[in-house]
Amino acid sequence: MSKGLGLLSGGLDSILAALTLRRQGVEIACVAFVTPFFGADKALKTAQALDFPLRVEDISEVHLEMLKAPRYGYGKNMNPCIDCHALMFRLAGKMMEEEGFDFLFSGEVLGQRPMSQNLSALRAVANYSGYPERVLRPLSARLLPITPMEEAGLVDRERLLDIQGRSRRRQQELADKWGVTDYPSSGGGCLLTESSFSGRLRDLFTHRPEADVTDVELLKVGRQFRLSPQAQLAVGRNQSDNEAIKRLVRPSDILIRADNFSGPLGLVSGAAGAEELAAAGAIIATYGKGKNEGTVRVLLQQAERKWTIDVIPMPQDGIGRMQIL
Repeated sequence: MSKGLGLLSGGLDSILAALTLRRQGVEIACVAFVTPFFGADKALKTAQALDFPLRVEDISEVHLEMLKAPRYGYGKNMNPCIDCHALMFRLAGKMMEEEGFDFLFSGEVLGQRPMSQNLSALRAVANYSGYPERVLRPLSARLLPITPMEEAGLVDRERLLDIQGRSRRRQQELADKWGVTDYPSSGGGCLLTESSFSGRLRDLFTHRPEADVTDVELLKVGRQFRLSPQAQLAVGRNQSDNEAIKRLVRPSDILIRADNFSGPLGLVSGAAGAEELAAAGAIIATYGKGKNEGTVRVLLQQAERKWTIDVIPMPQDGIGRMQIL
């Protein structure tokens, strides 16, 4: 029996790719990768429902380094889909070699995404992964050049599929036929495809190319403000955001909140001097209960050090100029 290791997102395409192989006797296992931009919740739910052996790997750091300078560039927003898929195949390929799998597979469909799933892009992904002869796309395999796995009889090409294009009709028909009833809607799931988040990330990379995974996680929290080319402020919108900020604070970061009025929690990251901290305090004051006061005292904390400064709440037009949208 041949063995295939698949990339599982939990979406319908990846589900059907795994089932296509399992239905012809291939022993399948799956891997789901986690970064700040996408998680494994859907994959975990799918694996449990369909009895797919699954391992989950956090690749945040290596993925971030790729994201800063993708060889094939970005899509419409900050999504480097070709580089991302190649990276996942490269990492899965190492598991394949270490654990005795015969090949890799995914739910990619020829022509489903015009820029990242055309024939040239699929070939680029396989080549850049380092395993060009061991990548199989079961849903479109009969439309693609025959692979060594098919030639060697590890999989039966005649029982693979010939799906192409953006329509989901064929996939939905197969799902009905094979009894797959619980699967997420197509699209979404990756923050890098969202224009609002991409704007924040682009600003971060422009001003702080050394940004790490925690800096990226902070972009997902509340409101974001550019205090200076070197300093940034995240401001919680609600208690959940405030708790997230507390979890993400590092010894070099500065927590900031109003000392004598209720309001949000903020976190200043990067190199901030007195001017940047005063601006951060003014923003925090504006979003708190003291927004109509002449001055507001704000409390700052960096590691074990605590101190206060008095600030004037910032007018809305000033906030608008500093906010990262």
